[in-house]
Amino acid sequence: MSAPIVVAVRRLAHGDGLPLPRFATAGAAGADVAAAVESETVLAPMERRAVPTGLVLAVPPGYEVQVRPRSGLALRQGLTVANAPGTVDSDYRGELMVVLVNLGDRPCVVRRGERIAQLVVAPVVQAAFEERADLPPSARGAGGFGSTGA
Repeated sequence: MSAPIVVAVRRLAHGDGLPLPRFATAGAAGADVAAAVESETVLAPMERRAVPTGLVLAVPPGYEVQVRPRSGLALRQGLTVANAPGTVDSDYRGELMVVLVNLGDRPCVVRRGERIAQLVVAPVVQAAFEERADLPPSARGAGGFGSTGA
């Protein structure tokens, strides 16, 4: 087995006392990340907000960190990541913020230390884009938005 990918983390002052991202189970693909709000934040129905984590990540070159919703929050409260999956690029050194949106019909409370999203580290391929007058045909052609079935 190869060595794990290491993502260096710097904790900001408002993240003191909160856990670093961590995997809840041995088979988990995403590491849970917590809210670094002062005490609690309320999101009204359909409101979205960038929620701080108190963490700055140094993602290794050739990788990204995807910010994804936690399924339990989405199911129980309608709280999800608005730009899912969000991307933390390897050259970004600002605070990791999670853009949450309340899709439910009641206000949602986000408490300090609550797990609000999960982080998935993934390899990145930077492709070369070349403009061409013609493209090779495909069986699907231009069919989209439901063209392959219900």
